[in-house]
Order: sequence, then C-alpha cells, then structure tokens
Amino acid sequence: QVQLVESGGGLVQAGGSLRLSCAASGVIFSINDWAWYRQAPGRQRDLVAKITRGRSTNYADSVKGRFTISRDNAKNTVYLQMNTLKPEDTAVYFCTGRTSRVYWGQGTQVTVSP
Repeated sequence: QVQLVESGGGLVQAGGSLRLSCAASGVIFSINDWAWYRQAPGRQRDLVAKITRGRSTNYADSVKGRFTISRDNAKNTVYLQMNTLKPEDTAVYFCTGRTSRVYWGQGTQVTVSP
C-alpha cells in the first residue's frame, strides 16, 4: 500500500517561509515524477511545482522565484521550500508521486496572514 504523507504546513505571516515535505512509503520502486498542487477554498486545484526523476523542474508563474521544489531519492521524499509567502498562497497543499500510477497525499494546510 503506497502512502504519501505531507508535513510542514502551518500559519505564517506574509513574507515568511515554510518548508513542506512529502514522504512516500510502501513504494518498491523510486518515484518518477513528484509534484505539488494547491487548492484554495472555492478554487480549483492547481499545479504549483513539478520535478522529474532527472531533476528538471517547472513552476506556476505565481510562485516562480519564491518556491523551490527538490527531491531526495534515497528517502523517497519531495520538498517544497516556500519563501516570501503571500496571503494568496493560502491553500491546502497536496503532493503527488508517479510510478506506474499517480498517488496523492492527504494535504497540508498553509495559511499566510497579512
């Protein structure tokens, strides 16, 4: 049974930083691609950042220059370093990991106060 577990969310003031982690368990083979999505209340779930096995990355325009996605293959873990946070970054953040299928974590709340 593959499980993805996010951690690191919380409440932070605008301009602050948070680091999200997502660890995969029950995975026989390494995750190919990792991604972070977010969903704000009343909004659709949007891609925030993605990293391939080869460590190629891409980001949503709204987070470029502020967020950094990275991965640790030995730990089957992906990270999202979020700097210069804005109130509009407030959302539930979900990680996904792709092997032969895509797995989703349960989400972690990030709240940025003005």
